[in-house]
Amino acid sequence: MIGRLLAALAAAFAAACCAATAHAAPRAESAVECGIAADMAVVAHSLAREEVQRPKAGLIMARIYDVAESERGKEIMKEILDAAYSTSTAAAGGSGQKFAEDLFTACMNTGGNLDTILGKRL
Repeated sequence: MIGRLLAALAAAFAAACCAATAHAAPRAESAVECGIAADMAVVAHSLAREEVQRPKAGLIMARIYDVAESERGKEIMKEILDAAYSTSTAAAGGSGQKFAEDLFTACMNTGGNLDTILGKRL
């Protein structure tokens, strides 16, 4: 009985860990990628403030940053756009410059983790 309970708890914990990981933003893998993410933040914030429709903003940014070949690049761009268009993240209400600076600083200080600024948590 206790063995089954422990096995069920272990399975639930493993499933929760996998689910949490699936919702985390991808990590930037270098300082250059942190810089590109910060640049994306300025552009995404500007598009959001100019009220460019979200799908069109995605197309514009995909063209600017040429992320068609990179699933990770597309996901980072999507997360940045989501944050820029959200009213509940660090991007809301502030300037594009501040959003970019916060994203770059967090990225560099955490080894590429963008979650703290983009609103995702592990």
